[in-house]
Amino acid sequence: MIKLIIKGKSFLVKILELMLIFSVGALVLDVVWGVFTRYVMGEQAKWTEELARFLLVWVSLLGGALAFGTKGHLGVDYFVGKLHCDARKLMTLISHFIVLLFSVSIFLYGGSYIVAESLKLEQMTPALGWKMGYVYLALPISGFFMLLFTLENLYETIITPAGQLHEADGEELN
Repeated sequence: MIKLIIKGKSFLVKILELMLIFSVGALVLDVVWGVFTRYVMGEQAKWTEELARFLLVWVSLLGGALAFGTKGHLGVDYFVGKLHCDARKLMTLISHFIVLLFSVSIFLYGGSYIVAESLKLEQMTPALGWKMGYVYLALPISGFFMLLFTLENLYETIITPAGQLHEADGEELN
């Protein structure tokens, strides 16, 4: 299964990138339309603020998953870089397990629960009239991508010898 995840990573990254491009484009158009209706037409379209808020949530969560998958998140690893290579590998494994636990418990389980509950309760957005469960789908979707990327990172960390794991990081520090 891990080999399938590794092979499909570039495909998943492309899907995430396309989703983000579409979402950011829609967000820009929505905000421009909201500003236009407010200042040119005299009254802002009521749905633009709500749509912008929902799109910003989606862009943030999916963008975080994409940054995690491409290892684009910032990290402060000064102290970890000072450790022995075996201790660095252990710290990397611990961080992968923490992310794995967080993505499964909060994003997948908690996100799926809130989606199901809001759909069951038939909660609707005030201006757009959408079901809130569809808005909350950003949580389990981003959690799914984070889980897959974490499993791949965990696998790479386990199979890579400790001395070779952070070679690039060590060269940057010197």
